[in-house]
Amino acid sequence: MMTKKFVSWNVNGIRAALKKGFMESFEELNPDIIGLQEIKLSEGQLDLEIPGYHMYWNYAEKKGYSGTAVFTREEPLSVSYGIGIEEHDKEGRVITLEYPEYYFITCYTPNSQRGLARLDYRMEWEEAFLEYLNRLDEVKPVVLCGDLNVAHNEIDLKNPESNRKNAGFSDEERDKFTKLLEAGYTDTFRYLYPDKEDEYSWWSYFRQARDRNIGWRIDYFVVSKVLEDKIVEASIHQNIMGSDHCPVSVELNL
Repeated sequence: MMTKKFVSWNVNGIRAALKKGFMESFEELNPDIIGLQEIKLSEGQLDLEIPGYHMYWNYAEKKGYSGTAVFTREEPLSVSYGIGIEEHDKEGRVITLEYPEYYFITCYTPNSQRGLARLDYRMEWEEAFLEYLNRLDEVKPVVLCGDLNVAHNEIDLKNPESNRKNAGFSDEERDKFTKLLEAGYTDTFRYLYPDKEDEYSWWSYFRQARDRNIGWRIDYFVVSKVLEDKIVEASIHQNIMGSDHCPVSVELNL
């Protein structure tokens, strides 16, 4: 058994992040596997190689939008893109890597948008994605990471009262995250630190929100419940810049 370090980061455009010190941060984090979200990239737009890592990309059909990537030291047994449902797989939101003992999944959950304009679609996505996770979990445990676009509880954002009906903190979105946990999955950070406050992974660009730490915890590592006793550490790397999100990580004995 060895400790593996997994990292997740919404880079808000990989090309922009590369100009803001991404490679230095990547080396500092030194992940066994990193899942990226919101790469905002089309095929052929970036020629990036990192020695020692296998790289997998899932591009959105729409240019400059969404998209995910995974860089991994250990070559997976198989790689799949999306969740197998055409209407949900146009935006490059999911990559799944299969390993002998587990699945690693990076996910960029759809944002419900201003005025919850996309909430109905988000609810459909949540149900389809949970079904997808459960199918994998029946085969072997899952390690899910990503920008899941929800602050689960009041402790997970600075201003819960004023955000009650906003995207990312609606009752409907929070309820779906509760149902995810009830289905047999564990929020690794809250498992270790149930009461830790002011731990956020995303900040608005407005009004120096990051300097004032007025943020939201919407980036997660969620694992199958059977992996709970394998959790060594879960961290939110608020000191790492380069995006409006910071990286989050988990270390697991696998």
